[in-house]
Amino acid sequence: MLIGEVSRRCGVSTRMLRHYDRLGLVEPTGRTSGGYREYSADDIRRLFHVESLRTLGLSLNEAKRALDEPDFAPADLVGDLIRHTRQRIAAEEELLGRLESVDAASPAEWDDVLNLVTLLRALESESAARRQQAILSANGKASLPVEALVEAALSEDDLNVAGALQWSLARIAGRGLADLAHGLDAAEVDVRRRATTAIAAIHTEEAAVHLRRALDDSDATVRGYAALALGSRGNSESIPVLLQMVVTGRLDVEAAEVLGLLTTLSPTADDIVGAMQDTLDTVDDAPTRLRITQALAEIPGTAARTALTRLTHDGDRTIASTAAAIMQAQDRGARSGEAPTTRWT
Repeated sequence: MLIGEVSRRCGVSTRMLRHYDRLGLVEPTGRTSGGYREYSADDIRRLFHVESLRTLGLSLNEAKRALDEPDFAPADLVGDLIRHTRQRIAAEEELLGRLESVDAASPAEWDDVLNLVTLLRALESESAARRQQAILSANGKASLPVEALVEAALSEDDLNVAGALQWSLARIAGRGLADLAHGLDAAEVDVRRRATTAIAAIHTEEAAVHLRRALDDSDATVRGYAALALGSRGNSESIPVLLQMVVTGRLDVEAAEVLGLLTTLSPTADDIVGAMQDTLDTVDDAPTRLRITQALAEIPGTAARTALTRLTHDGDRTIASTAAAIMQAQDRGARSGEAPTTRWT
C-alpha cells in the first residue's frame, strides 16, 4: 500500500507518515520499482499501535520505546501520564473558572478584562498583603467578579483580607448573597463562620433572613455572629442567643451592649432583665453571675435598676460591690446629663 492510500485509510497525513519514517517509528518495509514507499500489513498494524499510544498522551519517543524495547514496563509510564493528565485538567479547570468569572462580570473594554484578570490572579496569591491590596484597589470601572469574591470570602483565613472581601461584597449591595448563603450549609464550621460574618456586613432584609437561619446553627460562634448582627438592627429574635452569650462569656460585653440597644428599639427591657434575674437566681457559678451583673449596666429602665439594687445586697461581695459601683456611675451620669461610659469588665 502506497503512502497516499495509507494516509487516506488511516487518517494520518503523508507529512506525519514521512516524519514517522525518519524517526524509525513506522518504516515502510518495501519500495516500489519506482522507489515509492510501500507499507505492508504489519506496517499498518504498527501505525495503528502508534496512534493508539499517542491517544494516551505518549510522546513519539515513548511510543517507539513501548513498541521496540521488550523490557519496557508500562506501569510507571502510565502512572506518570495519569499524574500529568490530572495536572493538565486542573489547569484547564482553573482557566475555565477564570474565563467564566470574567464573562460573568460582563466587561465592556479590554482594559476591564485586564483589570479583572489582575484581580483574579491576585486572589490566588500566597501573599495576604497582595490579596488585600488587589481587593481594595479594584477601581470599580468594570463589574467585580462576584462569584470569585464569594469563593474567596468563604475560604480566606487572613482576617485583614477577609475584612476587605466582606467590604467589597457589601459595597455591591447584596449581589452574591445567595452564594454566600450556601456557605451557611457547609459541613466545615469555618466556612459557616466566614459566611455569617460576610452576610452580617450586608444590610438588606434578605441578609437578615439568612442571619435568622444562622441563629439555629450548631456552632456557638456562628450563632453569636448572627445574633450580634441581628440585634444591632433591632431584631428581637436574637435575644435568647445574646443572653446565652452573656451567660457563657462568649463576646459577653458585645452581647450586653446589643441587648441594651435592643431595649431602646422595642419594649423588651423587662423581659431581658427578667431572664437575667432568673439566671442569677438559679446559677451558683460566680463568674457567670458577675457577667450578668455587669451586663445589667447596659440595660436602661427601672427593671434593671431594681435588679441592681437587689444585687447590692448579694452574698457575693464582688457582685454586691460591682452592682453598687454601677449604680453610682449611673447616678453621676444622670446628674451630669450624660450616660456613663464605664465598661464593667
